[in-house]
This record gives sequence, structure tokens and C-alpha cells, in this order.
Amino acid sequence: MKEKIKTMLEDALPLVDFDSDFLFSELDSLGVTTILMMLSDEFGIKLEAQDATPKNLKTLDSIVSMVEKKISEKK
Repeated sequence: MKEKIKTMLEDALPLVDFDSDFLFSELDSLGVTTILMMLSDEFGIKLEAQDATPKNLKTLDSIVSMVEKKISEKK
């Protein structure tokens, strides 16, 4: 799942370094919105503005954890 998310987001936001330990600091509001919308559509989950926290978007691993948590809550 991590590689799928990374590939998907790199295609949409080619200027962002998704290997960064401080990913959130590289994102502008449009980047954050793009990530939330793409992940919501791809995985059929509901991601909202309150999910766009520095903790959830700090690294690629934290993004994957957020998605996995939302998928498990949906079941």
C-alpha cells in the first residue's frame, strides 16, 4: 500500500519529496487538499479538513497509517 500511495501522490505532486521526514512543511494548502481528495477517491474513505494535521501528514508512513485507520473504521 505504501508504494501505491507514494506513486499516486508523486504523479500528482511531482515537486514534493515524499521521502522527507518533514513532508508537511513541504505542502501548501493545495497540496494537502490534493492528497486528501486523491486518497479519499482511491480508497473509498472519508478524509476531511480535520485529518490534515501535521501529525497525519508528517511522513509517507504517517499518511499510510491514516489511510489504514480510516479503512479499518469503515468496516
